[in-house]
Amino acid sequence: MNSGIQSIANWFREVARGWDRFWFTPALPHTLALVRICGGAMLLYTHAVWSLNLNAFLGRDAWVDARTAWLLNQDNQGHNYAWSYLYYIDSPALLWTAHIAALIVFALLMLGLFTRVTSVLAWVITIAYCNRLTGTLFGLDQINAFIATYLIVGDSGGAWSLDRWLAQRGKPLAQRNAREGVPYSAAPTIRTNIAIRLLQVHMCVIYLFGGIAKMRGETWWDGSALWYAFAQLEYQSIDMTWTAQHRWLLGLFTHVTVFWETFYCFLVWPKLTRPLCLAMAVGVHLGIAIFLGMKTFGLAMIIGNLAFVYPETVRDSVAWLSGLSRVLLRKTHPQVASRGSLAVAATR
Repeated sequence: MNSGIQSIANWFREVARGWDRFWFTPALPHTLALVRICGGAMLLYTHAVWSLNLNAFLGRDAWVDARTAWLLNQDNQGHNYAWSYLYYIDSPALLWTAHIAALIVFALLMLGLFTRVTSVLAWVITIAYCNRLTGTLFGLDQINAFIATYLIVGDSGGAWSLDRWLAQRGKPLAQRNAREGVPYSAAPTIRTNIAIRLLQVHMCVIYLFGGIAKMRGETWWDGSALWYAFAQLEYQSIDMTWTAQHRWLLGLFTHVTVFWETFYCFLVWPKLTRPLCLAMAVGVHLGIAIFLGMKTFGLAMIIGNLAFVYPETVRDSVAWLSGLSRVLLRKTHPQVASRGSLAVAATR
């Protein structure tokens, strides 16, 4: 009896230690920094697109005006929790000023300047645009929003950022490496690991419920779902109707897709299956981008999948590419290469 109780107690202790390791092991900032750069660029691009017809979407006489958007976001009791500062902007000049300021914030986040402030501002701005633009939102906007959320949590400016470059400017390299406690040093932190873990879990939830939703559809069972996507002119960017002559291929891709999406949350964690699972994610979302015309959505999902790439792998890959570029540059422009190597060393 005592041995059984002891075994159960040991099991719970192991579970508790595993939980602590999962959430509270300090992690290097390089993966989160890469997500910040790519995610910040996506935020900048997708919000810059509104500039093409800003008044029609957000102006006083917009297709869905501020009052209508506010009413659409009300609950049954008349409360509106979908706050947006854009509800209160009526002047075209003020609207453009706020919009340009938002684009500047996204650019600063991408570059990693004042990251702890700009990450919060970018999240507020993203949510404000989502709540105001009711009726014109897509999955891309939701992906942008949750990526912006987790950039607040971790040290997203801890690597490859202007913040870190400014903090280290003028300090000897040996001194910088010895002082891991200085701001924006590339040191492992718990909050960076928490941010990455939250992003990873969120990606798993998205894929799990996406797979379950697909399994409720008849076309995903009979293997014709991809054909219906390819056959719709609304989504066609490349003519894929030739696949109708190879129904077995359509069926195979359809079933593999729904299997991968449903079991992503199980396959992405083991080291053995993670590379295959992430390669499948890149293939699926590049396919969506290329063949179905949803380029930004496909790229945003790939950015989310970056959370599963180990920070050491990201750091070493970028260092290898930097070294390769310096070797190639040295052969063609020796003076430029010598100056570039000093700049790269300052941002590591």
